[in-house]
Amino acid sequence: MQYLSVADARQRSGLRLVLTTGVPGPWSEAAKAVFKVRGVDYLPVAQEAMAPNEELLAWTGHRNAPIACLNDEPPLVAWLDIVLLAEQLGTGPSLLPADELNRALCLGLITEMAGRDGIGWNRRHQVMGAYLNGPDGYAVPAGMEPVVRAYQVTPAAIAAAPNRLATILDGLTRQLRCQQAAGSDYLIGDTLTAADIYWACFSMMFRPLPAEVNPMPDWLRPLYSACDDTVEAALDPLLFAHRDRIYTRHIGLPLEY
Repeated sequence: MQYLSVADARQRSGLRLVLTTGVPGPWSEAAKAVFKVRGVDYLPVAQEAMAPNEELLAWTGHRNAPIACLNDEPPLVAWLDIVLLAEQLGTGPSLLPADELNRALCLGLITEMAGRDGIGWNRRHQVMGAYLNGPDGYAVPAGMEPVVRAYQVTPAAIAAAPNRLATILDGLTRQLRCQQAAGSDYLIGDTLTAADIYWACFSMMFRPLPAEVNPMPDWLRPLYSACDDTVEAALDPLLFAHRDRIYTRHIGLPLEY
């Protein structure tokens, strides 16, 4: 993917989408996917994972990705704001159910994936814990203090992550089983919703797609693939059969970072 620098992006109009470069960050990948499915064009802008991103901070007030910048409107960083922007700008079938209860279920499931204390939050604790829990116990290397503090990574949070992840994964599996029994291939109703897209993208933190369609860095693949026994037991094959359908039918492959 060809990225604009922050300096170049500031001079452009239209939708500019700040994305983490070189890696399948699930929040960035989900933002890309909802805009793609809704047929919304954007200019990708580079953000570096775990870097200060000072120019980005000066422009948007944020260091992380994704960030959606539409003309002179305030930058959007929350996943819900990005989904609603895709709904506003896009065409074709909505990614949010028309039925209010199904809409609430859709947004609730995404919150369990992309929100605070959700899948991404806790899986990040596990991945960072692999660095911080060394042979001599828990220690934060010099320079990582701001990141650890921002993501609230602590020994207690790392220890709590497996059970929290297993609970969410079990809920997704039960929802898919109910849908499968009703004859549906989707998490909610009979059509694609944003919840399907978010699960497809966040599933990469457990079982990344193979290298031929997912050219993620070699150093990151084992970190995303390594799961403790509690999480491993909750990774029902149904979850990844669903993920593969969503990528094949709707998001498209190969992935590009």
